[in-house]
Amino acid sequence: MHKTEALGPITASTDRFLQTVRALADADIAGATLVPPWTRGHVITHVARATDSLCRLLTWARTGVETPQYASMDARAAEIEAGARRPVRELAADVVATAERFDHAVRTLPDAAWYHEVRMRTGELRTPGSLVPTRLRELEVHHADLAAGYTFADIPPQAGRWIIEDLLEAQRRRADVPPLRIEATDTGLTQELGTGGPTITGTQADLLGWLTGRTDGTGLTTTGPGPVPHAPYWI
Repeated sequence: MHKTEALGPITASTDRFLQTVRALADADIAGATLVPPWTRGHVITHVARATDSLCRLLTWARTGVETPQYASMDARAAEIEAGARRPVRELAADVVATAERFDHAVRTLPDAAWYHEVRMRTGELRTPGSLVPTRLRELEVHHADLAAGYTFADIPPQAGRWIIEDLLEAQRRRADVPPLRIEATDTGLTQELGTGGPTITGTQADLLGWLTGRTDGTGLTTTGPGPVPHAPYWI
């Protein structure tokens, strides 16, 4: 994706996420998620703080001055913990405010800045053209993480396809990832990671849940011996 092309899907994804958040009662905020020990409050706060972290990386691209995504991993964890017990109204307002800041940062990014590389907390180097859509990944995966009615099957097919392609592209930059091939039975998506590995087959939603470590491969089949293997560590 290039420049502001991703903002339409991101806005729609944000709206869906907020609809789920606003439907929660304050008592639901402490509920379990797909990423224990985080509660729903932790996940929602993380989405807001991660958005601010992307804004910092866009500042780096705009100014050329190194601006880390997070001051440290301890600081990241402390921010999430500090906001995890807020009521629904405050959590939703935080998501709205950070979404507006992100949208503004993308729309006002100078043309030259789109070619500047910045380093994500994982060590990946990205230009804004591939950095901006990571916001879509954060929204969609963490929306499912809330375990509040929205599942990987609800992710729009095009968004799910991009997330899978982005995850595997990140894996290709690593030296110790075992080879595999994935095939989505419902969307026709096929992707290879190296050569000679087993083929993992299933719906795009089941593949996405597996690749993000949210499921153990339930619903998937493999051409390799034994059960579906653990997915490569993705982030």
